[in-house]
Amino acid sequence: MEFRVTKMLKVISLFVVAALFTTTAWAQSLSDVVKERGLSDKDLLAAAKTYNPSGKKDEYIVFSSGGQSGQMIVYGVPSMRILKYIAVFTPEPWQGYGYGEAHSMKVLEQGRIRGRKITWGDTHHPALSETKGDYDGQYVFLNDKANPRVAVIDLKTFETVQIVVNPIFKSEHGSSVVTPDTEYVLEAAQYPAPFSNKYVSLDKFNTHYRGGVTYWKFDRKKGRINKKKSFTVEMPPYMQDITDVGKGVSAGWSFTNSINTERYVGGYGKGNTKYKDKLANEAGMSAKDTDYMHVVNWKAAEKLYKAGKFKKVNGHPVISMKDMVKANALFLIPEPKSPHGNDVSPDGRYIIVAGKLDTHASIYDFTKIKALIDKKEFASKDDYGIPILDFTKTLHKQVQLGLGPLHTQFDKEKGIVYTSLYVDSAVARWDYLSGKLIEKLPINYNIGHLVTAEGDTVAPDGKYLVALNKLSIDRFNNVGPLHPQNHQLIDITKGRPMHLLYDMPLPLGEPHYAQMIKADKLKPIVRYKKRSFKHYVKAGKEGVFRKGKNVTIKSTSIRSHFSPEVIEVKKGDNITWHITNVERAQDQVHGFSVDNYNVHASIEPGETVTMKFKADKRGVFPFYCTEFCSALHLEMMGYFLVK
Repeated sequence: MEFRVTKMLKVISLFVVAALFTTTAWAQSLSDVVKERGLSDKDLLAAAKTYNPSGKKDEYIVFSSGGQSGQMIVYGVPSMRILKYIAVFTPEPWQGYGYGEAHSMKVLEQGRIRGRKITWGDTHHPALSETKGDYDGQYVFLNDKANPRVAVIDLKTFETVQIVVNPIFKSEHGSSVVTPDTEYVLEAAQYPAPFSNKYVSLDKFNTHYRGGVTYWKFDRKKGRINKKKSFTVEMPPYMQDITDVGKGVSAGWSFTNSINTERYVGGYGKGNTKYKDKLANEAGMSAKDTDYMHVVNWKAAEKLYKAGKFKKVNGHPVISMKDMVKANALFLIPEPKSPHGNDVSPDGRYIIVAGKLDTHASIYDFTKIKALIDKKEFASKDDYGIPILDFTKTLHKQVQLGLGPLHTQFDKEKGIVYTSLYVDSAVARWDYLSGKLIEKLPINYNIGHLVTAEGDTVAPDGKYLVALNKLSIDRFNNVGPLHPQNHQLIDITKGRPMHLLYDMPLPLGEPHYAQMIKADKLKPIVRYKKRSFKHYVKAGKEGVFRKGKNVTIKSTSIRSHFSPEVIEVKKGDNITWHITNVERAQDQVHGFSVDNYNVHASIEPGETVTMKFKADKRGVFPFYCTEFCSALHLEMMGYFLVK
């Protein structure tokens, strides 16, 4: 009886609310909104496809590079809501990354290059870890083009856990890329330079400057790159560029584009000290009709490495071009000039290359490449003795797409791909098996990379595409000369024309590439296990412990206080401060800051952080929780007293 009465009351309440909504002055119909805002049916459809009601979660998660911010951007699809900036190469206060917290400081310290502390990065290409060629949601890797480094991000915590510095490259671009089971993370050099750290004149460019691809060994159990089991394949002083890894029929091989096979070194214009007779930079690097794709049998390279067939440079193993050629493991194939995209099909048979200065996409057939290699049927050799395969004999097709083709992503539907057209400011949908252009969609403006749902795995999903555009002129409110980037969400559902759904401004650096994973593959933790940290502080065991000039502080934090709340030390003391967040409730994070000491931490539920600093200034220094953790968050404070 009680249940039926309650149910009846709920029904009556709904009728009352509905009646009020339709009769009161504040009632507003959908048609009113459409009229007021000047919306079309197409606008309403796009809004319905991207709107997530409160509490509804996204189907996909995008991991995007953060460009010059040195960070990684995480957002949802189809809502296009930004969820997090992951701190990678740059200190980030909200997460306490690089501000007195021992773990993150140690990670950033790993990124020192030749003793120099580097506090920024130019991140370009994230790569999600894979199992059998499919994203597994465990790790994501991110590169730094400016300061050749690769970072490992653990997706249990969405935190950077390792940075490795390339000991021989001076820049890189074709990174990060993983092999189908994440045995290796690849990093390709960009601008040729001597592997040593010595000065070498540009007069010796052809003999002493080199490119290469580094194969970083990834230890899945430890979740870290093992530098001691990693190696580099030496390459000519061409500018290596975008890299992809084979799968299926091309498993065990990797493919790396190059530009500037002219080996032009610049020097045009006023102010140059040498090489004044050279062509202008762009013309010098685009004088030839073709550049080269580097084709590497990385399994054979791995065998050479394990057999000790390498020399060490700066303590790092380098396999020479000569030994690679002798092992039948390194080849070149001509590509249309200034190629950029280099994308392997889901079955591993085809490699699609787009030449920035060509209107075509070139589709290479790996079965043809392998047949020529097996027969040792080569057209010629380059100046470094690397065999060159015949261009036409390796091709499946060339398809004319438009101006400035760059990158390609794959659809769930067999043969269907999407290529960015930078100059045309458009996305081309086409069939690489039949060689047919299907349609083009204009975007705003100058698209660089693009990403489809799981679009570079063995099993793409289709459904959504994001255009990563370089310009956003007239799309958003003006915020000064520096505009945000524009990520545009596009519906690519089978059987329908492409449909632009959403413009999203991205104001953090210049994102380059991104990857889109099914959200349900990600299994992040919501709290740390009790006592999972070496310096875990148990409630009731807090205190200040002195040993000469070294003071260890053991603190806990819980809504709404720190224990202890008053700490007194002497000027000159060396402080080691352990703080454990003893909360177990989800998202009950506590921040920590000490006035004037440039100390900040973000302490997640169950986590212990450690800060080390010297009490080098006497005085009274309040400390407090920087998170709005409770109604009494202002009262969550204490005093650090330095005599």
